[in-house]
Amino acid sequence: MKYFKYANKEMDYLKESDPILGAAIDRIGFVKREVNPDIFSALISSIISQQISTKAAITVKNRLLELVGEIKPENIIKLDLEEIQKCGMSMRKADYINSIAEAVISKAVDLNNLNKLSDGEVIKELTKLKGVGEWTAEMLLIHSLQRPNVLSFKDLGIRRGLMRLYSLDHISKDEFEVYRNRYSPYNTVASIYLWKISEN
Repeated sequence: MKYFKYANKEMDYLKESDPILGAAIDRIGFVKREVNPDIFSALISSIISQQISTKAAITVKNRLLELVGEIKPENIIKLDLEEIQKCGMSMRKADYINSIAEAVISKAVDLNNLNKLSDGEVIKELTKLKGVGEWTAEMLLIHSLQRPNVLSFKDLGIRRGLMRLYSLDHISKDEFEVYRNRYSPYNTVASIYLWKISEN
């Protein structure tokens, strides 16, 4: 099991930048956020997880693992869409998974090159893939590439965490940018705490 790496430096910076978030960091303590450095496997997991519960996503992923042994493009490409669908997902998701495997094998998208790109370039590259939107790409920036400065406006949990933390009824894109600037360059660690705040 691997976790997002951060330490006192990031926590101290956020505490100084924002005493309200700082108090929450002190209350919550250190958070272990699981990461998956295998970008292809993480991509497939994110497609499976779209619009279903975590528990259901784990079940579907385990069935796919039983079928292919290891979630690699060359293993996925051997399956037909019906076999993928029978793991417990819609035909549309099965098509997305197959298309991503094809794109990786044909090098239409080079996952090995992503670590050389900026956050914005990674998002641009990943959203070329069928079924991958901006939110999915941002989650991969955090949970696979472990980029330090990601705060996703499209993530409901993060927005909920912000609203709960600052007692807001609503948060606009402009207000969100104020927090993004305040937490930068450690937005990802702020995200980790906002998810926790959102859950509690």
